[in-house]
Amino acid sequence: MTIRSDRDHGQHYRPRMNCLKKLEAIVVQMQDPSTGVKGSDQKLNVTTIPHVMTDQDIIAWIAKHMSMENDEAQAFGTMLVAYGYIYPLQNHKKLVLKSDGSLYRFQTPYFWPVQKWIAEDIDYAIYLAKRNIRKKGTLDAHEQEEYDKLHKWMNHKWDFIVMQAKEQYHAGKARQKADRVVFDCQERAYWIVHRPPPQTHSAMDYGLDRHIDPNTEEKKNFDYYRRINIYTQQAIMRSRVKSSVSLGAMLKYITNFNNHDPFLVPSLPSNPWLTDSDLYWELNTDDIEVPTKMRVERWSFSFYELLNDPRGRADFKVFLKKEFSGENLAFWEAAEELKFGSANTMSEKAEQVFKTFLAPGAPRWINIDGRTMGLTVKGLEHPHRYVLEAAQTHIFMLMKKDTFYRYLKSPVYKDIQKKAISPAPHNFTEAQLEQNMRNRRPSISPIITYQKEQEEKAKAAAAAGPIDIKKLMASKLDRK
Repeated sequence: MTIRSDRDHGQHYRPRMNCLKKLEAIVVQMQDPSTGVKGSDQKLNVTTIPHVMTDQDIIAWIAKHMSMENDEAQAFGTMLVAYGYIYPLQNHKKLVLKSDGSLYRFQTPYFWPVQKWIAEDIDYAIYLAKRNIRKKGTLDAHEQEEYDKLHKWMNHKWDFIVMQAKEQYHAGKARQKADRVVFDCQERAYWIVHRPPPQTHSAMDYGLDRHIDPNTEEKKNFDYYRRINIYTQQAIMRSRVKSSVSLGAMLKYITNFNNHDPFLVPSLPSNPWLTDSDLYWELNTDDIEVPTKMRVERWSFSFYELLNDPRGRADFKVFLKKEFSGENLAFWEAAEELKFGSANTMSEKAEQVFKTFLAPGAPRWINIDGRTMGLTVKGLEHPHRYVLEAAQTHIFMLMKKDTFYRYLKSPVYKDIQKKAISPAPHNFTEAQLEQNMRNRRPSISPIITYQKEQEEKAKAAAAAGPIDIKKLMASKLDRK
């Protein structure tokens, strides 16, 4: 059975409502207590879920009542799952009907496509906020990305969204555990159908009443021509580069990074995966005192390369401290920590950043233009992950255009260039390689690494704090 749209007298495609109604009639027959698919109580983890079907039962019913082969019946069942009439209980991300004993249930008619229930962004934001509360901030990758986008876009009404999510979460906790699990699975299946993960086929792409209905002609009113004008202006203003210029930039990039490509140049002193010697990793740790020459050379390629390397960023901090402008890099790091940190401490971090860098009379006040400062301070009234993005970009460009080039000419960078080492390549014999394999050592415990990072952050925070002049003068007098 295929679902297609017929032409209405050769002019417009009919909507697929009639075809979906046929599917709805088949699903109603499948739920008939006497002749439908037999369901039973099944345990999911520790909870007993009622009216659960296996994929073999669904395929057998479709093959028997619709005179199909098993492969065709499985394809038809997959279509029912893709349109949201049946949902899986275990693997929610793949809307297919398997044949390995997976468990399924019928979706409640409230979530059927024929209800023309439009998937609004605010409903999706409430659903993600509720899942974020239930999962304690550990959403899936695509859900976290959508959550951040919606938080940034609907920041003005985020308090209302969180309030609704909390009310729904507390109302769900009042239900019995089996009902709560079933409703969570139903709701999640609905949003997987209408907001599928990236690179996933969606049966509702050309569905019923979406934001844009492909079956209707758009009326050419004032808004229509206004959008065309905006699109044309943006297309005209879009920067274009000649192919010769872009090829020259690509050639320059390839020339710079040619000696740093691990696929083209062997690792020095040796590849630890082949020789079992971890000297390469020791020379490239974040807190190494004397880095390698190739690592120091890479810092000069771009400002991003310098900031992306923790050792290079530490050396850049030394230069900024001598120039009395360390607050710029400290603010950039604070914005990165707010952007990629946990959602639980977001408000506290935003308030701390405001008091340290932006408030009048702040101990490490940064110099940004008034418009950016106004937008940032206004956004901090309702903080989110990207509230400091405009100010962070301003400070980044300020350091990139001015401070970075002065750093490359400074004695700080030249001194680290002189101290940098060039490790000699290892030439191990077969006996030495075998001995290295026997003398393998376990890697550093992540707990120790985490403790080191916390100690370094504490030292940096203590050094970045306001200085008490009275104490400093008193200590100097005591020494004299």
